[in-house]
Amino acid sequence: MLCCLLLSCFEHKAQEPIVNIDYRHEMQQFVIELSEATKADDPNFIIIPQNGVQLVSKKCNSHKTPALDYLNAIDAVAQEDLFYGYPKFNQITPKADNTYLREYLDLAKEYGKQVLVTDYCYNPQLMKNSYQLNEENNYISFAASSRGLDRIPVYSVFNENSKDINVLTEAQNFLYLINYAEYSNKQDLIAELSFTNYDLIVMDLFFNNETFTSEEIKQLKKKKNGGDRLVIAYMSIGEAENYRFYWKDKWSSNYPNWLVEENPYWEGNFKVEYWNEDWKKIIYGSENAYLTKITNADFDGVYLDIIDGYQYFEAKE
Repeated sequence: MLCCLLLSCFEHKAQEPIVNIDYRHEMQQFVIELSEATKADDPNFIIIPQNGVQLVSKKCNSHKTPALDYLNAIDAVAQEDLFYGYPKFNQITPKADNTYLREYLDLAKEYGKQVLVTDYCYNPQLMKNSYQLNEENNYISFAASSRGLDRIPVYSVFNENSKDINVLTEAQNFLYLINYAEYSNKQDLIAELSFTNYDLIVMDLFFNNETFTSEEIKQLKKKKNGGDRLVIAYMSIGEAENYRFYWKDKWSSNYPNWLVEENPYWEGNFKVEYWNEDWKKIIYGSENAYLTKITNADFDGVYLDIIDGYQYFEAKE
């Protein structure tokens, strides 16, 4: 019922043209602001934008003109579906798309940024191929057997090691797990994650709307074999999610001016005018902001999703 009400409320707004906004620049600036807000207190805090990798370049048609302000603000770039998963799960990504993305990824790598890739495939041979292809390109990768990112793979960790991982460039593998529906309680999840040897874990801050504590995250920073690892928090900044702490019930009939329309492919996710100051205040800059909750829990960094949200607005022009 809520979704129906929201869709009817958003119908008019979604058709309103938005003019005189450089959507790419606004997303770049948003990421830069987030980086400055965290690195002022902790210079080692890791910023990883996922997708929208074109933002590492100043111009969409130029792969050789780096956006230095943006590159200097981030520590890595992340990309989904690079070798497997686009346009369909468990399928090879077309060569043209792969080549196009790798030009931007390699530009970021040229400027000292780590590249993290999530491929989506469940076939064992495809998973093996994914890891090999990414390693050949000096990317670290995760072959996800579920589009929902809701399970820890049963296969062995690729490039498993017992080294202490204290900086991102030392990581040789990672786990991407943000949906905890398979776990009945937080303790079971923590126990299972602690039993792995991934160098880096990307995970959600919340378990059933309850944040992980700094003590719990500290526990997760140890691999099963005793080595240190990094733990990064997922956070969407290009869409609002109606299951997050900031969502208000009244938005079903009196929505804020920065909320646009529901993503037709992900129920409960809504396009936002991410350059709007009211949305930014939800994400960072106050004691109750999303980013503050992440830093208070002592995560090593943040994994920023829907960076490619600018493409939605560009397509509507």
